[in-house]
Amino acid sequence: MSDAIKHECGIALIRLLKPLSYYQEKYGTVLYGINKLYLLMEKQHNRGQDGAGIATIKLDVKPGNRYISRYRSMAPNAVADIFEYVQKKFATVQRAYPDRFTDSQWLKDNVSFTGEVLMGHLRYGTHGKNSIESCHPFLRQNNWMTRNLVIAGNFNMTNVDELLEQLYELGQHPKEKADTVTVLEKIGHFLDAENQELFDRFKQK
Repeated sequence: MSDAIKHECGIALIRLLKPLSYYQEKYGTVLYGINKLYLLMEKQHNRGQDGAGIATIKLDVKPGNRYISRYRSMAPNAVADIFEYVQKKFATVQRAYPDRFTDSQWLKDNVSFTGEVLMGHLRYGTHGKNSIESCHPFLRQNNWMTRNLVIAGNFNMTNVDELLEQLYELGQHPKEKADTVTVLEKIGHFLDAENQELFDRFKQK
């Protein structure tokens, strides 16, 4: 963090390689990942002048259970506001189910923000309006698990109009003319196409 801070957003990404039970046994808490995400984002809090957001993804979740959690904030101290919101959720669970709070599998099955993939973003806005809708991560939801998409970035695009026109020609109708929405829908189109190709191939067998 010795580089001079310019017009740049902050990004943090964590992928836990062990099951949550490992972190409970070694560090005494299932919240190892979310605690590390907080530290990584707090080190970059000067970049989050215009809001922040986090998202977590649970892996290998059974159908019928939520696996993506997201929260964004435009509070003056957005990072602290986000993690206060998350910690309140865990505190409520701990009060209601004290004997379950060390049960990593139960927490993963029943409590949000207990995923193995964690992403954080601190927004330093250079274009577009300041609103909660401009805060990353952006989420593209679908009932098919492999068609869901969560992205956060640090970029300014110069060919948004051209990319939007391509999406229109494909039959899409993006909800907003913005860099991140355009990237989200562009990637999402190819994600949908690849999923459909695999579905058609295996359906024939």
